[in-house]
Amino acid sequence: MTSTPVHAARRELADFNGELIGPDDSAYHEARTVYNAMIDRRPALVARCADADAVARVIGFARSHALPLAVRGGGHHGAGLGTVDGGVVADLSPLKDIHVDPEARTVRVGGGCVWGEVDRATHAHGLATPSGIISTTGVGGIATGGGLGHLTRKCGLTIDNLLEADVVLADGSRVRANADDNRDLFWAIRGGGGNFGVVTSFLFRLHDVSTVIAGPTFWPVETSADVLAAYRDFLPRAPRELNAFFLHGTVPPAPPFPEDIQLRKIAGVVWCHTGDDPEAAAREMAPLLDALPTPLLHAPSPMPHPDMQAMFDGLYPPGHQWYWRADFVDTIPDDAVQLHAKFGAEVPTMQSTMHLYPIDGAAHDVGPDETPWAYRDSTWASVYAGVDPDPANAELVRRWTVDYFDALHPYSAGGAYVNMMMDEGQERVRASYRGNYDRLAAVKADLDPDNVFHLNQNIRPAPGPRP
Repeated sequence: MTSTPVHAARRELADFNGELIGPDDSAYHEARTVYNAMIDRRPALVARCADADAVARVIGFARSHALPLAVRGGGHHGAGLGTVDGGVVADLSPLKDIHVDPEARTVRVGGGCVWGEVDRATHAHGLATPSGIISTTGVGGIATGGGLGHLTRKCGLTIDNLLEADVVLADGSRVRANADDNRDLFWAIRGGGGNFGVVTSFLFRLHDVSTVIAGPTFWPVETSADVLAAYRDFLPRAPRELNAFFLHGTVPPAPPFPEDIQLRKIAGVVWCHTGDDPEAAAREMAPLLDALPTPLLHAPSPMPHPDMQAMFDGLYPPGHQWYWRADFVDTIPDDAVQLHAKFGAEVPTMQSTMHLYPIDGAAHDVGPDETPWAYRDSTWASVYAGVDPDPANAELVRRWTVDYFDALHPYSAGGAYVNMMMDEGQERVRASYRGNYDRLAAVKADLDPDNVFHLNQNIRPAPGPRP
């Protein structure tokens, strides 16, 4: 009988520190499942790696058998880039070590952690580092792709707070990258995604963030144009301590939302003020509120930072249908405001949404070539997300997302945040890195010339010798 990849792995990876799971194992369905239920792939082998040596051995096994290799941290990517049909998945979920050093104001995090685990560990010391807005998201994807969230304006992107990383390279070697050692690699992984190796451990800078003043304000969707126009003018002038992203969506049909507004379509703002003084937060929010009609709901309140990070978890559990598109945005002219209002009124399902995340403030303190994140001069990152639990609505949410994106893309800066893109082709990847793409391709050619790590928003190795 011909040996299958899982049989070969069990034979060749003696004393493997982890778990090897194949299609005939009872754990296979759970092991192959990712966050987005639109993604239904069947790897030949899922290797749950409990240490860096296990990661290196799985890379070597995939290479020796000419099998495509996917790397999974949290498994949240919309395009399903953490899995692959017929190949090998290096699943980092057992890498859960977290060590907070409150005196150094750092946290070292295993590559299999999710952000909620990190938030709780750092919060015990009154500290935090920037991450996303859903606490079940994996650390690795955000920390190598960019990292937008509630702390962006005050503390920068996640990549701006990455101090060091332990990386397993395509040849199986293990290196540490920071400002002094393996500097090209350190530059590349701060925004270049998983193109250069598997990060098994991250070291992040921490900030004094404990209690935040956070929560939503909702207006009727019919006022969307007025709300967005006022938000557009207000936020870039607001103090850095005040983060606020704009959204279109539907009020969830559950507490804590009042019954009389549940399932209403809305235009909204989700606030996060990093101070713990509600009066100061209210003063800084006031110019936007004073410029608009009385909202349906205004609910910012003091809460622990981890609670804010988990606010969307219940609305977006694993297993729903997702289709994403994204753009970077410099300005929002009046014509774009009207188009946003049109598509906001047409949100097709309760969980479908559009968010505009601010990327100004501290994110602008870093130069456009200091990290691969090339859009430091942009003001927002937009994401259009069609979401629904019912597979029958997959095409409905996809169509709304694509139509919304197509209408607004002419008003964009050109590229997009790679963690919010689907599999959209090489030119789209290149546009998202602007002039940094060629340097990334040169680093790729040096560290992964065979493009072993290609199941990502792929940066192809530069041809010829490295400059």
